[in-house]
Amino acid sequence: MFTGFAALILVTASARSLAAEVLSWEDCVRETREKNQDLVSAKKKVEEAWADRAVTRSAVLPDVSASSSGTRRSTDDVETTAYSAGVSGQQLVFDGFKASHDLAAARENIKAAEYNYAVTSSNIRLELWSSFIGLLGAQEALRVTQDILDRRQQNVDLVTLRYQVGREHRGALMTAQANLSEAQYDLEEARRNVSLYQRRLVKAMGREVFGPVEVRGDLVVPVSGEEPPSFEKIVEASPLLKQVVAQKESARFGLKAARASLFPKVYINAGATRSGAKWLPETEGWSAGVSMAIPLFEGGKTQAHIRKARSAFERAEADERSERQDVILTLAEAWTQWQNDVSFVFVREEFLRASEERAMIAEGQYSSGLVTFDDWTIIEDDLVNYQKSVLQAKVNALVAEGSWLQAKGVTIDD
Repeated sequence: MFTGFAALILVTASARSLAAEVLSWEDCVRETREKNQDLVSAKKKVEEAWADRAVTRSAVLPDVSASSSGTRRSTDDVETTAYSAGVSGQQLVFDGFKASHDLAAARENIKAAEYNYAVTSSNIRLELWSSFIGLLGAQEALRVTQDILDRRQQNVDLVTLRYQVGREHRGALMTAQANLSEAQYDLEEARRNVSLYQRRLVKAMGREVFGPVEVRGDLVVPVSGEEPPSFEKIVEASPLLKQVVAQKESARFGLKAARASLFPKVYINAGATRSGAKWLPETEGWSAGVSMAIPLFEGGKTQAHIRKARSAFERAEADERSERQDVILTLAEAWTQWQNDVSFVFVREEFLRASEERAMIAEGQYSSGLVTFDDWTIIEDDLVNYQKSVLQAKVNALVAEGSWLQAKGVTIDD
């Protein structure tokens, strides 16, 4: 019964795999760049920052406007008509460098938005990598659990024969059958995990409609032994820290701009007009001059703006110091976890090779009656557990590698 049900699962899985789209890591990266909506949102934030800079820059450019009017009046049955047209312009000459500080702050905001895009891209790369490796591991788990199921079925057959001839007790047979049921469950779980990781990968790529996919690749873990890098040097290239630094610099220029509000504003004004009783007016006129506005009393608004800007700058300085230490610690934790997981893979593989050798020897001994069922089943259980743990250890090590790259700021575009 168990063999037939397992065959049905494999046939179903095979039919699905025929219809599934096969993707490499490069395929997933390419599609994610185009479709992931979090990336799109981060790009739009950069565009918004550039637009804000253009708005800020307009304050230092000439302000030119044109006007025209026409009126008709009647007084004591006498009608008069008047037309006028003109052009006027105004140019900021001096404002205590407030406009230049605002423009510098806008440039820093652009940098912050660009670094925010890099941070978003790095996070998306980790999500994509984790989903890709997860699906690759789930696909491999199907093969491993099927091998385990086949082995458990062979064990049941062997114990059944010995039970039928009176060389084994009923408890041993029931234990072998329970192990077979567990193997069947593991296969079903692996099949469900494949479907789950397919959805995670499709979501990470930015697809709106789910469809079955498979991934192509190998669970190859690099050899460990790398010396710890200088986290204090690596942190300087972190886009997350650079974003915080840009925000601090923007706040610095914001404080300077707030202080500049105390200075007078000086403008050059010029205009030309034409007026008359008919269109086009023929009487010409012009004007030119200089104007200055000095803030005397605004109810304390300017001083309040300065205090607010100073607090924002001091907060940004504190955020930078805190974020620097946070990133350094994250780098150290990610690197340590990666190296630990890599080392653990090779330890598990040694145990797996040893358990395979023990299982091969013990199977012959049990068939010949040289070892008891209790001793043999312990060895068989060890083999099954190490087969599972090696696979999980490889997945963990590769995901940890992705976390290390994310901590360094590697993006989906790198």
